[in-house]
Amino acid sequence: MFRFRRQLGRDSLMRMRRTYAVGCPPAEPRASGCRPSLSPEPNLPVRAQVGGVTEHLTGASRRCDGDGAGNGMRTTPEEQREVLGTPLYDAIGSAYPATRRTEPRIAARIWAALGDARTVLNVGAGTGSYEPADRDVTAVEPSAVMRAQRPAGAAPYVAAAAESLPFADRSFDAAMAVSTVHHWPDPVAGLRELRRVARRVVVFTYDADGAGWRQRFWLTRDYLPEFADLLLGRPSLADLTRAIGGRAEPVPVPWDCADGLFEAYWRRPEAYLDEQVRRAVSVWTRVGPRAERRAVSRLSEDLSSGRWAERNRELVTLDEAELGLRLLVA
Repeated sequence: MFRFRRQLGRDSLMRMRRTYAVGCPPAEPRASGCRPSLSPEPNLPVRAQVGGVTEHLTGASRRCDGDGAGNGMRTTPEEQREVLGTPLYDAIGSAYPATRRTEPRIAARIWAALGDARTVLNVGAGTGSYEPADRDVTAVEPSAVMRAQRPAGAAPYVAAAAESLPFADRSFDAAMAVSTVHHWPDPVAGLRELRRVARRVVVFTYDADGAGWRQRFWLTRDYLPEFADLLLGRPSLADLTRAIGGRAEPVPVPWDCADGLFEAYWRRPEAYLDEQVRRAVSVWTRVGPRAERRAVSRLSEDLSSGRWAERNRELVTLDEAELGLRLLVA
């Protein structure tokens, strides 16, 4: 068992043993004596673990308008919430190692925002990207698929959800959440939990407030308008910022971003034709296969004809782009 914060106490630790899967990534245990998970992950192929999940995620998207040439997805906010959290992580998790990794320039912003924090809780930790190696990190990750892919030597983890963290108040110097809040069923409740358990909170997310956001990124503007449907009923950036009592700072996306997040290839449009790239981004799973096929087909045609280059010619001179990514700090 890895070392918990002393504030938790023996009784709290024993309750967590009974309630949560707590452990370290398999293979090499940490020097602190951490043993493998108390609740071992199912020894199943990733395909078997996520079989049926994608079907559930995309089922609602089959209700398309007309011939599917326009918006391919019409779901209610309630339907969207049903496919968030662990089911979504399980569906996309197997693709993460291929393209999702720490982007050093974004990491530098996140780590600087952590200040002098020594103990850090990483919520929605996934496979461990952006976890600072020079601090005492504890990861929270609800998806067994994600946890199974954490590398040897990664921070110890707790299988729990952001909305109900199994830690006492102010147990950590800082809590961080990177590219995960949009997956949570209740983002505001989750962020309030981060604020409860930590003295400092750092969140990497995106801003879709204001009328101009739809024009900001050519992929959603010209090829995937269904992205807007994913935001129905979701809290605004102002709501998220208020939840932690902090401020929002813009984070530009470098043209050669190493982390394959949704906006990463804004100057490398051919990358979006790669199935492997798309599978590691939740947006493509959530809009459904019909919208995805249409968007990819149109993009491919526009790249071949030169239409994309003509429409976006100003991008080739930019080293970074402001695409709505934000760092919330409290």
